[in-house]
Amino acid sequence: MKLCILGSTGSIGTQALESAENLGIKIGALAAGSRVKLLEEQCRRFKPDRAYIGEKHYGELKTALADTAIKVVTGEDTLNSFGAETDCDTVLNALTGIRGLRPTVACLKADKTLALANKETLVAGGSVVMPLAKKGILPVDSEHSAIFQCLQGQPRPKSLILTASGGPFFGKSKEFLETVTPADALKHPNWSMGNKVTIDSATMMNKGLELIEAMHLFGVSEDKIKVIIHRESIIHSMVVYDDNAVIAQLGVPDMRLCIQYALTYPNRAPSLAKELDFDTLGGLSFYPPDGEAFPLLPLARFAARQGGTTPAAMNGANEAAVGLFLKGKLSFTGISDTVIKATVEHKAIQNPTIEQIEEADKEAREKVLAAI
Repeated sequence: MKLCILGSTGSIGTQALESAENLGIKIGALAAGSRVKLLEEQCRRFKPDRAYIGEKHYGELKTALADTAIKVVTGEDTLNSFGAETDCDTVLNALTGIRGLRPTVACLKADKTLALANKETLVAGGSVVMPLAKKGILPVDSEHSAIFQCLQGQPRPKSLILTASGGPFFGKSKEFLETVTPADALKHPNWSMGNKVTIDSATMMNKGLELIEAMHLFGVSEDKIKVIIHRESIIHSMVVYDDNAVIAQLGVPDMRLCIQYALTYPNRAPSLAKELDFDTLGGLSFYPPDGEAFPLLPLARFAARQGGTTPAAMNGANEAAVGLFLKGKLSFTGISDTVIKATVEHKAIQNPTIEQIEEADKEAREKVLAAI
């Protein structure tokens, strides 16, 4: 295998490199947006053939790697085709947000094996992406990897159960949430993730996005997917079959486990993740989600039922709102207020093109920014 990683300097990308090194996988190409120093370090360590960096940092990286044979490239269109045009057979898309949609489409058209950590690709553009996925898509999100593993060798499921940690504000009231800060929201109890997905976990939007992603990946309708709060993050998700048997995938909360499964599928290999110790595990707890304090999960179900460009609008509004919250320009509860308004007011286009999906995303972002 020769691997290309889009988003190599992010949380998923850095852990993927750890896993690839452990497995002896050759790294053929790396792409990042702005973290020049880290990308340079990765290039020197893993010696890819090509490296992509955002246009503002192109000169700096090109100069830094001038003593190597690594080809440094940049440009918006270049990133879209970067993974597809490498000689890598597998591409891990760990880009953040809808920016990952066009690279996903290009990779699938180029018949690459796609390991997908960019959930927004399927939330916004699942109707465009899935018909191109002739070889399927290898999910990297822990929940979707768990479901994927539980489905191996089994018939079509009756329903799916997505587990959620509940984030740092489990059990808190809406009144409490009005005063929380970005620093509070970034303190996830179990997982080490990037800022955007950590905030999404705190608002429960992450689980809403994962619900829509699961619909596309596994061909299951919204009403056949249940979300349950599981504070320990040991059961990563479950599948229910017609005989009411429930199959679960368990493991310590370590993203390297699901990243590695995507890279080694259908095989398994020793990993960097620790083995689950049942002697010290204690109990496992389960609770229904609180849709009143965390209304973005119910909103995601609404967007899923509306279909068309509605999930893209919701996703775009959320990305903009989270950005404003992290900058201190919007309250925590303001995230849900503005995202709900932009989503409900959106006029959906059914069976959209990529351009219509991107336009829905853009309009929703502009609506959120204009409201501040």
